[in-house]
Amino acid sequence: MASQCRLSTLFPLQSVLDVSLDEADTRESMEALVFNYLKDIDEREELQIPDFEIGLEWLNTEGPLSFSKELSGKLVLLDFFTYCCINCMHILPDLHHLEQKHSVQDGLVIVGVHSAKFPNEKVADNVRSAVLRYDIRHPVVNDSEALLWNQLEVSCWPTLVLVGPQGNLLFSLVGEGHRDRLTLLADVSLRHYRQKGLLRPHPVGVMLYRDSQLPGILSFPGKVCVDRDRLIIADTGHHRILVVSATSRQLLHVIGGPESGRRDGRLSEASFNAPQGVAAKGNTLYVADTENHLIRKIDLSTGQVSTLAGVGTQGTDKAGGAEGTQQPISSPWDVALGSAGGAEDNVLWVAMAGTHQIWALFLADGKLPKASESKAGTCVRWAGSGNEENRNNAYPHKAGFAQPSGLAAAPEEPWGCLFVADSESSTVRMVALRDGAVKALVGGERDPTNLFAFGDVDGKGVDAKLQHPLGVAWSPKSSLLYVADSYNHKIKVVDPKTKQCRTLAGTGEASDVGGPAFLTSCFNEPGGICLDAGGNLLYVADTNNHQIKVLDLRSEIVSRFLISTDSTDAPDVKAAGRLKSAKMPKGAVRIDMPPVSVHAGQTLVISLALSLPEGAKLTDEAPSCWTLSAEDDEWLSDSDASTGAIADLSQPLRIAAKIPETWKKERTAGLTLSVWLYFCTTTTAACTMRAIAFYQPVQPSDHVGEEEVVVTWTHSL
Repeated sequence: MASQCRLSTLFPLQSVLDVSLDEADTRESMEALVFNYLKDIDEREELQIPDFEIGLEWLNTEGPLSFSKELSGKLVLLDFFTYCCINCMHILPDLHHLEQKHSVQDGLVIVGVHSAKFPNEKVADNVRSAVLRYDIRHPVVNDSEALLWNQLEVSCWPTLVLVGPQGNLLFSLVGEGHRDRLTLLADVSLRHYRQKGLLRPHPVGVMLYRDSQLPGILSFPGKVCVDRDRLIIADTGHHRILVVSATSRQLLHVIGGPESGRRDGRLSEASFNAPQGVAAKGNTLYVADTENHLIRKIDLSTGQVSTLAGVGTQGTDKAGGAEGTQQPISSPWDVALGSAGGAEDNVLWVAMAGTHQIWALFLADGKLPKASESKAGTCVRWAGSGNEENRNNAYPHKAGFAQPSGLAAAPEEPWGCLFVADSESSTVRMVALRDGAVKALVGGERDPTNLFAFGDVDGKGVDAKLQHPLGVAWSPKSSLLYVADSYNHKIKVVDPKTKQCRTLAGTGEASDVGGPAFLTSCFNEPGGICLDAGGNLLYVADTNNHQIKVLDLRSEIVSRFLISTDSTDAPDVKAAGRLKSAKMPKGAVRIDMPPVSVHAGQTLVISLALSLPEGAKLTDEAPSCWTLSAEDDEWLSDSDASTGAIADLSQPLRIAAKIPETWKKERTAGLTLSVWLYFCTTTTAACTMRAIAFYQPVQPSDHVGEEEVVVTWTHSL
């Protein structure tokens, strides 16, 4: 029965089918094999799946789901994943493809079962951020203690499990690269159970978390770099690159976004898909276009974007050597300029997270150590076998990385190396520029197969512990390496001479409260880091806080890098970052106001006085705001402000809406004022967000009165 249900029971049965499918030569024969398999598997009671535990946290749903209730009568695809895992990210397009083909009404429901690797990934808020960052649009359950994982004896990420409409195990697929097989199994299973009358078209209460979010200028910024007086930001969640003046903080260029795409051409036309790493030299920018599996070039002088490497789909080649645009690559996560047997900056080093390697893209002719000459445009593996390991070796092709995600070049002697943030092994490694030898610096442990040697410990070499670091920045001035220790929510500093690692900034708690001193400041999964030319300012992409923060290494003060959009060559930037009328979160307070009579051309003024609980104040620089919406999009005048910031509650908010001259008098309309308040208590520094929606019915009147009608509201939280 349920207690006996294990994938180990299913595997021997499915393995026979898998062999037959590999040998089949037509789609019709494959479908027949799956139909016959399903007829047999339906009779086996020992494959009844256990239900989800009560009390688990659910995302993207109105409430918990159960195989005996909401999921009964559905073909359910369980995706066992952990959000740090690059292989798990690789199958998200496959799941999206399946969602586009078969809807919930058709009978298919995909459920992400998040089973954490790192302690940081057990926290529901962090999983929620990952769901937003990767645009996951199906239900996700945070199984933080891996209860269902252990019951089914799942052994690795990602694992897909297909469950029938009566809660019986059907198939399991381990790892990535199974789109065709997954589509076949889902197609045939849906037809089989539809013919048996077991599928039901009922909804399952999907409510996407993304619909309740208010956009800002930045969305999950990934990497940053400084060139001259400009800061280049990979605005990953908005699928674009921002170029900002580091001194005036004025936005200079916006390339791409706000939606994902894959297009070369003029700056105003180009598009990216979740870009990460950025490098710059003068007016030339290089971008790791991660989810497009491309390396892109932005030429600000000519205003053009082009592709240097990759074919636009995920590659599996672990050797390379082809001309760039003919060479498939896999999830490039960071890039760094360097030199290899040729002119200065003739090579772009690439952290190829998808194949766990370091690659070289030659921008001009050059030569890797102990290798033959490479022509400009060649893209080739430099270090890493492709096995996911923490293996150091004097021979670069025998070394092993585990999802390398950050690069920093230190070409000067005595260092002469490339520093690598190797996220899944929770280490920082060094690749020697003279011969490619891979050496340990800090973190991890000596067993190259152990990718669970993580923690938060200051110390020396292997005794120091990190948790999924994503970024590194080198200071030639001080000969120190700065590390974005992402899942510890800290910035650390390493002396490569002594291999000592210590905490520089951050409390270790995921938050945006605290500071401004280094050790009292808070971060939330910082993913990118870079130094200015003087070596005094450290820029940090505070990813889950949607901010750039600046650490002044002289004063040891942390501040926010606030971007000004008052004047820019990219007129669409404000639209991309403009507040929209987002859905209110579940549990938000709704207050219905008495109707008010107005006539066409009159201005309705809302005066709203809000008061916080005793001892509370608005969070400094937090995005407390309001939005005004109408039941008819054309109801509000174009001149009306539909959004606004809330920085001070000492005076009532004054919000005006002019009644259009063309307003239809035969019906009652309504305005909704939505308010989001972020505030903290001064005693405990505990912070929260409250959302309130005020609904104001508006009745037509033939009486012509004053130019303004004022309604006064008050509300205490």
